[in-house]
Amino acid sequence: MTDKAIKLPADYAGLLSDIKRRIRHAQTRALLAVNAELIRLYWDIGALIDARQRKEGWGSGVIPRLAKDLHNALPEEKGFSERNIKRMLAFYREYPELPIVPQAVAQTNAPEKGPQPVALFPLELIQSVPWGHHAELMAKVKDLPTRRWYMQAAVANGWSRNMLLMQIGSSTHIRQGKAASNFALRLPEPDSDLVQQALKDPYLFDFLTLEAGFHERELETGLIAHLEKFLLELGRGFAFVGRQYHLGIGEQDFYIDLLFYHLKLRCFVVIDLKRGEFKPEYAGKMNFYCNVVDDKLRHASDQPTIGLILCQQPNRVLAEYALRGVEKPIGVSSYELTRALPATLQSSLPSIEDIERELQQGGA
Repeated sequence: MTDKAIKLPADYAGLLSDIKRRIRHAQTRALLAVNAELIRLYWDIGALIDARQRKEGWGSGVIPRLAKDLHNALPEEKGFSERNIKRMLAFYREYPELPIVPQAVAQTNAPEKGPQPVALFPLELIQSVPWGHHAELMAKVKDLPTRRWYMQAAVANGWSRNMLLMQIGSSTHIRQGKAASNFALRLPEPDSDLVQQALKDPYLFDFLTLEAGFHERELETGLIAHLEKFLLELGRGFAFVGRQYHLGIGEQDFYIDLLFYHLKLRCFVVIDLKRGEFKPEYAGKMNFYCNVVDDKLRHASDQPTIGLILCQQPNRVLAEYALRGVEKPIGVSSYELTRALPATLQSSLPSIEDIERELQQGGA
């Protein structure tokens, strides 16, 4: 009997979708359980080594010998190199009071620097972070509240290790939630806090190469040409809707620089790109765009449209005064082009149009 001859129930698509969702959920739970057990094992090994070192005064040559003997005895087991065993010891010493396993010896031999409060690093959070992430966080983020911020962000956003390193390198924890805005005045809590935390200041567009006198349209073109990197910098949840998005009002045409939809906030996000410093009239224009999007695009279940004005030099005091009187929720942030090329070098590079023209000629 062929697939076409089988009469499927009316809700078959829903059944298939529900089963796939359950499978993915179970797979996720299984991966988290495996990671939690790995974290338990590594912490336990670190605690055991720490206790024996303190009791017996081991020298520096014991761990290399231990790694070699473990490899010879358990050649199929991975993760017990000298480097990783030292990480296990460091991991225990970073979090000596985690209630991972009842370890009386370990608790009575806590490091002299003192235990870190369990409340700062709850067990559930520690066990949700992959081991490779822990290694990078211990090495690169010494401030403990900042380390916790990156742990929570990595879990919430599903960051890979490379993405985590990129976020640490660009000091995302400092930039997150720093946009000047009127969200507290225009949105109820906790929506205002959620929206505020979704925006940064400044945004780093270090993947662009623009000369000093660039035009706003060139910035817009560059961001779209590097859309994946742009979305990564915007943050998790932003879905691209359109560039120069057309809005017809009466007999006039208006165009939004960039339009996004935020999947978590459940709202449209209008982005207006500006070269130079912030000007008060930008707020009125953005308020107009948000009004139109709310009227023409917003669904009944959507939250109010958010506006984000990106300038090179936003004056926070000026922005706060300008935003105070507008109706719509709007934020103002800066952006930086940290890898901008000098004008002499930029002028010698082919444009996107030049490259496309060459490709077309080559294929003729």
